[in-house]
Amino acid sequence: MQSTRSMPASAQRNERASFKDFAMIARLIFAMVNFAARKGLSESRDTDSREVTWKQRARRTGIRGETYAYWYLRRQGYTMVARNYVSTGMKGEIDLIGYDGAVLAFVEVKTRKAADGDRPTPEEAVTGEKQGHLTRMARQFLRARHIEGGSWRFDVLAIEGNAGRRPEVRLHKGAFVPRAGWHA
Repeated sequence: MQSTRSMPASAQRNERASFKDFAMIARLIFAMVNFAARKGLSESRDTDSREVTWKQRARRTGIRGETYAYWYLRRQGYTMVARNYVSTGMKGEIDLIGYDGAVLAFVEVKTRKAADGDRPTPEEAVTGEKQGHLTRMARQFLRARHIEGGSWRFDVLAIEGNAGRRPEVRLHKGAFVPRAGWHA
């Protein structure tokens, strides 16, 4: 891949135009996803007349939340490189991995119904144990792709809402730091 300095001026203009096109497409798709989410990401209990377990309902809400998060982050300028990353022999997955400028971000997405007094927030669901799993998988991701040095961080994207209401989104960049002694 050529650096833009060695490219002809017309190629540089085309590359900038192409980037603007992708940014515009991401904004347009997020607008559609956001419009679809105006009534919430979670299902109301009476949505299906069929028997749907709470686990199935939670899984569907999680999938909707991750799709919403993907397009939300794209609209924020992230360039996504992986989705639902799993590593053989390791527990869990990393929901989204993407570049925010020059920084590689490992993003954990948590979608929940709006918290009332006794329910934890989505951010509180990223426990120390979960952070350990994410850290091990991130290390494996970096090793497998021979990414050495460079900036990286762990972000948490919290999505909260109830059926019938537009979700509230909170992006926490650099939400946690791996335990001491960790390096890629």
